[in-house]
Amino acid sequence: MAAGAIVTVIGEAMLELSRGTGDSWNLRYGGDVINTAVHLARAGDTVRLASAMGADPMSADLCAAWEAEGVDTSLVLRAADRLPGLYAIETDATGERSFHYWRSDAAARRMFVLPGSDAMVAAAGQSDLLYFSLITLAILPDEGREALLALCETVRAKGGKVAFDGNYRARLWPDAATACHWRDRAIAVSDMGLPTLADEVEMGEADDAQDAAARWGGADGREVVVKLGGDGCMIDGVVIAIPQRVDVIDSSGAGDAFNGGYLHARLAGATPADAALAGHRLAGWNIGHRGAIPARDAAAPY
Repeated sequence: MAAGAIVTVIGEAMLELSRGTGDSWNLRYGGDVINTAVHLARAGDTVRLASAMGADPMSADLCAAWEAEGVDTSLVLRAADRLPGLYAIETDATGERSFHYWRSDAAARRMFVLPGSDAMVAAAGQSDLLYFSLITLAILPDEGREALLALCETVRAKGGKVAFDGNYRARLWPDAATACHWRDRAIAVSDMGLPTLADEVEMGEADDAQDAAARWGGADGREVVVKLGGDGCMIDGVVIAIPQRVDVIDSSGAGDAFNGGYLHARLAGATPADAALAGHRLAGWNIGHRGAIPARDAAAPY
């Protein structure tokens, strides 16, 4: 990968409700892949979102907001009979988050069967880097999952790279075994793995970071970064600590911000260790603000 690469992120992007002052709520947007896409675009990378939204005014507003951030939405399909997904975030006194979702009929679930899907897949196949997550797989039917994995193979066959984030949400899967099956198939067609240790432990797949790295093929030449939350991350058996501690206001989107900082740095030629520090800095800024994608300010490390 190199600076100027075309990055395509593929997955679900949703409306986000978060607590405001008093009894009020703030309406923003979020979703793991769009969070990372915005961070990459803010940092100056060429980023496209591949997904599906509704034909309603809120979907149009979301796409306009992403375009304003620099994300190309030309690969976002429109479903006339569907709406975007919605989730609400609540945080406790320590900044730890909990989510409530309304997404069962979201347009993104149909992204591989809508009119224009073939053209979207063909364009995404021309990516220098394709990025998706286990949530992307979770929201799709089996036919869509197969189509996504085939897209990964196309990107790699054309000389591009695939990065996969093992973002596990138990409520999206019938059981952990099904999630593990699709996670393993995604790992097999990926060049870069971005698992979170807590997710691997919850799935019953790892006891520690070394276990997780082994499961993700770190010994087979795959670039694997195991995210350890407040303990930093592990690359090639070495823990890269967080450079500066921050007070956590809202942990929403922390992993997505890390991925954005890490991938941007790698695209610019940084070593994995230096890229991890860039990821830590961006995640640290992110969790010091409310919302999965806080408004950019002068302290943002882009």
